[in-house]
Amino acid sequence: MLERQTVLDDYARARRTFRALLDEATPADLARPTDGTRWTNGQLLWHMLFGYLVTRVLLGLTRGFSRLPGNASKAFAWALDAGTRPFDVINYLGPCGAMKVFGPQRTGAAFDRVTGSLERRLAAESERDLARGMHYPVRWDPFFQDFMTLADLYRYPTRHFDFHHGQLTLGERG
Repeated sequence: MLERQTVLDDYARARRTFRALLDEATPADLARPTDGTRWTNGQLLWHMLFGYLVTRVLLGLTRGFSRLPGNASKAFAWALDAGTRPFDVINYLGPCGAMKVFGPQRTGAAFDRVTGSLERRLAAESERDLARGMHYPVRWDPFFQDFMTLADLYRYPTRHFDFHHGQLTLGERG
């Protein structure tokens, strides 16, 4: 069972953290390489936002596939896993340009909007809907499980956020 308040508290914590990171980062901080990725801090921050953006899409996808026979999402997940290499390239390149286009202020505002949207969606979900699920491409993300419910998806973006937060090198001087 999903503890909705825990998820909402996690979204609020991530929103405060994200805002503080953006507000305190200098241009030099944003341009600095991260720890363990090929991205800069600015690019990784955008990727952290992307985890929340993609969750909105995944919620809709899961609602649709959960109405189909189980083999449909299993086949879809298999096909996506087979396409991991092109996904990895797109996943890397997207943040490379996105932070340049969005900039810190618009990225922060987008983070606020997307977490607010997820909060409203979560409030409207029934317990029955939260139990709906589908198979996922486990090679795409370390936080994807073979089968994920809507409840799992609402938890996903903050797990993704927290993992990448540890890779940021903001505030370090080097």
